[in-house]
Amino acid sequence: MQVLIQRVSEASVTVDGSVVGKINKGLLALVGIEAHDTEETVQRAAQRLTKYRVFSDENGKMNLSVKDIEGGILVVSQFTLAADTKRGLRPSFSSAASPELAQELYLSLSQAIKESGVKVATGQFAADMKVALINDGPVTFQLEF
Repeated sequence: MQVLIQRVSEASVTVDGSVVGKINKGLLALVGIEAHDTEETVQRAAQRLTKYRVFSDENGKMNLSVKDIEGGILVVSQFTLAADTKRGLRPSFSSAASPELAQELYLSLSQAIKESGVKVATGQFAADMKVALINDGPVTFQLEF
């Protein structure tokens, strides 16, 4: 699983002109699910996402998690993160999970985040989504599981 996180002041996902997911301060998590990912991968990712310290404390140090600041996580499926881009001029998606597995694990990740007590919003799996965000910092990290 590849997860690109961005610390945001706000973020939203629109599908066919309607907002389907929105958060204020928190994390935008773009999630690429790979063929070898399992429910165990999902649980590790949810725990790390909710506890990853990228928000500033009173001393300006990145010591607070999204849970600590009572923020939200906007989870957006993005299969292109599973691409192999090491050679050639066109990405290969051979390591990406099947759509069925990807959707199952994407929904499971969103549920696991919710169960941790963090507000979660989602995009719409396999839809043509428009993602809007205000990156705070900018702060962006690539997490691998």
